[in-house]
Amino acid sequence: MAKIATRFVCQNCGAVTSKWAGKCDSCNEWNTLVEETASTGPASSPATAKLTRGSRKLIDLVPLEGETAEAPRHVTGIAEFDRVCGGGLVPGSALLVGGDPGIGKSTILLQAMAAVARAGKRALYISGEEAIAQVRMRAKRLGLEKAPVELAAATSLADIVATLEQAPAADAVVIDSIQTMWSDALDSAPGTVSQVRACAQALVQVAKAKGMAIILVGHVTKEGQIAGPRVVEHMVDTVLYFEGERGHQFRILRAVKNRFGPTDEIGVFEMRDTGLSEVANPSALFLNDRSESASGSVVFAGIEGTRPVLVEIQALVVRSTLGTPRRAVVGWDGGRLSMVLAVLEARCGTSFGGFDVYLNVAGGLRVNEPAADLAVAAALLSSLDDSAIDPQTVVFGEISLSGDIRSVAQAENRAKEAAKLGFKSAIGPAGLKALSGGLKVQEIGTIGGLVNAVCHSDVPGGDA
Repeated sequence: MAKIATRFVCQNCGAVTSKWAGKCDSCNEWNTLVEETASTGPASSPATAKLTRGSRKLIDLVPLEGETAEAPRHVTGIAEFDRVCGGGLVPGSALLVGGDPGIGKSTILLQAMAAVARAGKRALYISGEEAIAQVRMRAKRLGLEKAPVELAAATSLADIVATLEQAPAADAVVIDSIQTMWSDALDSAPGTVSQVRACAQALVQVAKAKGMAIILVGHVTKEGQIAGPRVVEHMVDTVLYFEGERGHQFRILRAVKNRFGPTDEIGVFEMRDTGLSEVANPSALFLNDRSESASGSVVFAGIEGTRPVLVEIQALVVRSTLGTPRRAVVGWDGGRLSMVLAVLEARCGTSFGGFDVYLNVAGGLRVNEPAADLAVAAALLSSLDDSAIDPQTVVFGEISLSGDIRSVAQAENRAKEAAKLGFKSAIGPAGLKALSGGLKVQEIGTIGGLVNAVCHSDVPGGDA
């Protein structure tokens, strides 16, 4: 007979221990161990189960070579949302959407379901956090009250699965959120690792069996990662993150995993009174309020997924009154900034030791690619020397620890996007002239060439 045992499961990484502790030994997080009950014994132990139990049959093996039809799509008509999904929602697929509280996850998904329903398909919105009246109030505020979306407020996994298995099958379903779902087969509370894992697995299986596209909304931790076991991100076909700063009206929908489209694709939205509206030309929007005569301002030509995006990088270098100068970064990797500062000091003779350094990517966008190294270095040198860079110039390139400037991917697309928006020149790595797209190009081989191109004084960092 199975025995009831107690175990403690970390809600951050899923590690299991026999006793409670204030700190998880696996992920070093505090106060994340929660008590759960688990059955032990021959009836529940997979180690003692017979591997040959039940009927057996050979699985079908097919050659790798063969013709496969392109996956059909449910196109929502929200171009930015469809772009991030790879062209629309794929029937039988599972998507996981995460983001900070209040960032707009429920808003964009309600808009997407309304668009699917208006196209003649069956769309369901199941909320475990809000009552039906609250969802209706949001729909009225967004002007979607006439959309034929079917609503439900439920948290029981058994009831939701029974609803989804009935005919006619839904085409698209939103579960808001997976952390509120619970299965009566488990004794743990909703939101725990075991509940999230079991509920996600059951919902994904139903979606694939019935051929519906299911979207799971996930909470995030204080580090910005989706809460719960990491295995949930492996179960689903697509993982999307909704990003943005509270002080900005822009929201970025980013794909970090997509089995039916490119990863790192982004969709740009603007938060308005009527909901989230898509931004067709994010480059022009990010550069809309740019000051053309300020030092420390540089335009970086980046690539987000398949789309070139121009964004302003701002740097401020001021003398420090602290024993340890401050380094503050928004929208970029702080470790990468330390590396660029070290290369500038070691290879160019500049000194940032007595200066506070502030770096910001305008518009709330987060830049992750190393191609921004050269633009960041140019902004730092411009602020240190208090000399403005030509506002009609874009900068991109990767900096190595030796001080060499390396080429970057899709340089031609970056140059074409800059030329399309009216920029006249570009600063980048060697070989850029052949891909200039009509720009006047200044090729930089080493970081010393950037100093000569940006700074007007003879000794950068001397008496800036």
